[in-house]
Amino acid sequence: MIMPTSNTETLPAATVHHIRDTCLCLATQRAARALARRFDAALRPFGLTHGQFSLMVALNRPEPPPIGRLAPFLAMDASTLTAAVKPLERRGLLRIIADTQDRRSRRVQITPEGVSLLRDAIPAWQATHATLDAGLGHDAADALRQGLATVL
Repeated sequence: MIMPTSNTETLPAATVHHIRDTCLCLATQRAARALARRFDAALRPFGLTHGQFSLMVALNRPEPPPIGRLAPFLAMDASTLTAAVKPLERRGLLRIIADTQDRRSRRVQITPEGVSLLRDAIPAWQATHATLDAGLGHDAADALRQGLATVL
């Protein structure tokens, strides 16, 4: 039987701690996952994830946007967005329609059922957000939003 060898060499603890304590990407990923869990829990009674909620809110406009324009707004690629739309479309919350000016292009439109579900879910989103804002403090919450906006 061959026993796996272990790599006894590791990075210096100081290097690991420095990365842990200063890496913006790691800190953002950890915070994003924690926030996602909170909002997913708040939106679960409505059968939505935080991503689905954000997508539906982004569609709540008079003119349905083309997938190609909506994807960058949501920081997604078009194929990921198309995959995210499908379960909401099956539930009747969204529909994909042909672009009247370019039949090859598709637009995503929220349905009346989708708007109704958003109306029901928004108070849960607001309560979760109010708790987070209160915990961070108003100035810190605004500074965080502004800082994240500069990354985009």
